[in-house]
This record gives sequence, C-alpha cells and structure tokens, in this order.
Amino acid sequence: MKWRIGLIGILFLSGCGFQEAPIMKEYRLMVPSVTAVSSSAYRHQILKVSYPVALGEKLTERMYYSYSFSDRGAYVNSSWSTALGRMLQGNIIQILSNAHCFKVVVPFASDIKENLRLESTVFDFSHHVRGEDSYAVVSIQFTLMDVHTGKLVKAKRFSYREATTTTNAQGYAQASNRIMVALSHDLVVWLSHP
Repeated sequence: MKWRIGLIGILFLSGCGFQEAPIMKEYRLMVPSVTAVSSSAYRHQILKVSYPVALGEKLTERMYYSYSFSDRGAYVNSSWSTALGRMLQGNIIQILSNAHCFKVVVPFASDIKENLRLESTVFDFSHHVRGEDSYAVVSIQFTLMDVHTGKLVKAKRFSYREATTTTNAQGYAQASNRIMVALSHDLVVWLSHP
C-alpha cells in the first residue's frame, strides 16, 4: 500500500514537468467561386469525376514539404482537414457543377450512367522550401474520356508554383488555396471547349 502512495506521489510531482503537446492545426482547400460558362461543348453530357491517383505519396491528410529534390517530410502538428484526394475530388465536382460545363457532375461512386469520365493524376501537391524561397507546388494531369468508346477525348497537365508568405504549414495552405483559384479557372476554360 505504501508503494502505491509513493508511486502516486512521484507521478503527481513528475506531472508538473510534462509539457502539453502542441495543438494539431487542420487546413482545408477552399472551393473557389467560378462564373458559369455561357456555352460548353459538353453541356448535355453527364460527367463522373474519378478519385485522384497520386504518383508519389498517398493523398491522405498529411501535408508534405521538402528542402531539396531528394528529401521529403510531413508536418507533424499540421494536416489537411480530410484526405487531400477527397478534397480535390469534391472541389472539382463543385467547381464544374457551379460552372455549368456539363449537364450534371457526379462522383465516381454514383450509380448514374455517365457519358464522360474525368480522371486526374497528381504529380506533386506539396510545400517546397529552397534556401530563401518558399512556395506551394501543384501539378495535376487531367484526362477526359468518352466512356462509350473508351477513347481519350483530351488530356492536359496543369502545373503551378505559388510563393508562400511564411515557411510553415499555414503559409503553404494559403498558397495552395490561391493555386486552387487559378486551377479552377483554367480547368473550366479547358473543359468548356472541345
């Protein structure tokens, strides 16, 4: 019994020396507002948006950074609010729906029979710090396919580099959201034309 009281006393006293872990900060990709297009080559087509595929790291909640071409890491106390792949897919669906490029835009899991499918391959979505320079990098290739013929309609790779105001996860998230504004505009323009 005495050893229990002693153990409790030691734990109580040593508890004063414990430090609280830093709070985990979560960031999300905002859905940029887009203007509805006046005309679109695919206005009467149903589009399904596939879940993005990554060539590098999995598209999870982790926020990646690098200090050179050969190293890579993930922020410990910062993350995306949900899996990056899910956020990208959701944002693309909302952006294209708001732009009225298609009759309807649905996720790949939908039971609706589509005319077209939009697939995406993420080459890079990370924070690059190179000496004094710090920037968010996004590089995604989009592929539009005709599901009836299985043929490629068109494909294009979109790549962006946006300077960050700070070299931490917050600056990276803010710069990534600025990139999403540019990507949204460019994607809508590209998908509105044959």
